[in-house]
Amino acid sequence: MSRAVVFAYHNVGVRCLNVLLAQGVKVALVVTHRDNPNETIWFDSVQQLAEWHGVPVITPENPNVPEVVEQIRALQPDFLFSFYYREMLKAPLLAIPGRGALNMHGSLLPKYRGRVPVNWAIIHGETETGATLHYMTEKPDNGDIVAQQAVPILPDDTAFAVFQKVTVAAEMALHGALPALLAGTAPRTPQDLSQGGYFGGRHPQDGEIDWAQPARRIHNLVRAVAPPYPGATTRLMGRPMRILQTLVDNEQEMTNPGFYVRNGKAYASCRTGRLRVLRFELDGSEMTAQDFAERFGTEEFEFNR
Repeated sequence: MSRAVVFAYHNVGVRCLNVLLAQGVKVALVVTHRDNPNETIWFDSVQQLAEWHGVPVITPENPNVPEVVEQIRALQPDFLFSFYYREMLKAPLLAIPGRGALNMHGSLLPKYRGRVPVNWAIIHGETETGATLHYMTEKPDNGDIVAQQAVPILPDDTAFAVFQKVTVAAEMALHGALPALLAGTAPRTPQDLSQGGYFGGRHPQDGEIDWAQPARRIHNLVRAVAPPYPGATTRLMGRPMRILQTLVDNEQEMTNPGFYVRNGKAYASCRTGRLRVLRFELDGSEMTAQDFAERFGTEEFEFNR
């Protein structure tokens, strides 16, 4: 029976840990994160799953400190797996497993290496993404590929919807590749790193809308940062506003950016094109198009930065 130490967090961590357990891998230890009280926890708990199955769990701030490295080395694992674990594993850890250290990444590598790949793929208007199981090296997301599973990105999919698809894709990729991996017959395909790029993390301020952008690009931003992410932000009548869900209504018309309600529907004019605004918040409170019209009327209001 193969032994593994698993570094995991989030829904991908839960689903992939389940795959290992279902296929008879001896999980000697799970390394995960303590939930951040300042973060909206909308995903399942790796720690809870491990505890249900009697697997020991640790939650170090830094997994690369000598005492954690020695604890893992003493377990003599055949494999290390990283499933949406948020810290990079350094060379001393990667050298421990006899049969390799593998990571599950939420894109079709070599595209969208690095942080929050689902959000970046939507921002750039991609129509497809997926999950990639690959060997880890000291550089992030550039090791040999073992398996990939693609999923579509539909024009109005939010990051949350796509992440749910990628979670299933990760489960499918691992489930399909694991028997060959355990048997020592899994393929290893080097990445052509010239075919993709590295992207960093995103912050709430990155969701500020530039209304000079075309409607489609703004729509992509809105759906990439829609809840449970921080949302796309702007200001209207000097008040903070979050645009939570949109549809592209027009991509050609040249207008001055503004917000208005017509016939019970809310719209946002961009420099090029127009969006139908399905959900929005003003001053921290979600309201309907009818609510807005009753309170402010149906004239068009300019967005202000």
